[in-house]
Amino acid sequence: MIYKKNKLLIDGLDVSSLARKFKTPIYCYSLKKINNNIINFKNHFKKINPLICYAVKANSNLGILKEIKKNDLGADVVSIGELMKALKAGIKPQKIVFSGVGKTNAEIEYAIRKNILLINTESKSEILEIEKIAKTKKKIVNIGIRLNPNTDAQTLSQISTGKKANKFGVDQKIFLQLVSYLKKSKYLNLKCLSVHIGSQILRLKPYQDMLKVIEKTIKKSNYKFEYIDLGGGMGIDYNHNNSKLDFKKYSSSIKKILKINQCKIIFEPGRSIVANTAILITKVIYIKEGYKKDFVILDAGMNDLMRPALYGAHHKIKPYQKTKSRSKKNYEFVGPICESTDTFANVKKFQKLNEKDFLVICDVGAYGTSLASNYNVRPKPIEILIRRSKIQILKKRQKISELI
Repeated sequence: MIYKKNKLLIDGLDVSSLARKFKTPIYCYSLKKINNNIINFKNHFKKINPLICYAVKANSNLGILKEIKKNDLGADVVSIGELMKALKAGIKPQKIVFSGVGKTNAEIEYAIRKNILLINTESKSEILEIEKIAKTKKKIVNIGIRLNPNTDAQTLSQISTGKKANKFGVDQKIFLQLVSYLKKSKYLNLKCLSVHIGSQILRLKPYQDMLKVIEKTIKKSNYKFEYIDLGGGMGIDYNHNNSKLDFKKYSSSIKKILKINQCKIIFEPGRSIVANTAILITKVIYIKEGYKKDFVILDAGMNDLMRPALYGAHHKIKPYQKTKSRSKKNYEFVGPICESTDTFANVKKFQKLNEKDFLVICDVGAYGTSLASNYNVRPKPIEILIRRSKIQILKKRQKISELI
């Protein structure tokens, strides 16, 4: 996004023109940015040559998944619905890993039937269930075990997944017991050690700590894994202050492990691929005077973008048209939903706004539409993609009649 003559453009198109044509709120994606992110990710880890399995949970729009497939990425899925969508988008089964703590029998059977690369297991009970199904079907099933490395991801507590207090994976002791059990299994083929310590990680140390635990665990297991699945979690710069993970140093740390353990690395990036590729275009409905602050009431709410309400996540807000005038009071940007948590940001010295002005909420490509709901019986917004200055509708705006 850039300002040209004080007016905001995305990939050369005027934000106001998009707002008037499609009505607000609008999720607007940049294909150019998606492709650039994928190229950059591949370049950062070129010397490792990983299998990159895009985390479908970040954004499961079928149109986005088709672009992911065109870039030769695989998929990380956590439900039968995500698996079906990945396959529908044309992603090859042998590039799909199935993660998650609560896979049902129907999901396991479907994954086996589709011959995906592997199922990452998260408990002894799950392993026994998969083994029982595999025995019934007389098939050998490829699996991984998710290790909980008890590593602090130094991120929001709500999206930390690698500490012993979290529900994900098994500790080292149980992991080693499961490896011993699987060495004797006739129907399960242990191929992968899997980890995922959290999301929106910007510091290198959590990954380095994680890699140390992985190295020790592999040594103790006395087992040759074909894959190490390092998960995802790489953060993006939501604050627009150049905060970013040092991919070069992370890659170097991984290469040290590969010198001792020759195997294929799997990554599961989601946010780092799509988060900064989309904006949410919204309109000011009312400006309401409040005590020490004014409420800027938008037509987009927590039903459209849940992250700020769910765990206090921050998204930059930009005006469509830049002016030099500044508001005397703080602006609290809120939605129309009947919840006090329906708030996006509290900003000092924002430029003075008027009712009916257009605004943009930045970096909403990940966990935006995928967390959206019909709360208060509100239709989900339209989703559009800009492809070489042309507009493609990825998903039409829901009609209220569909909800009643």
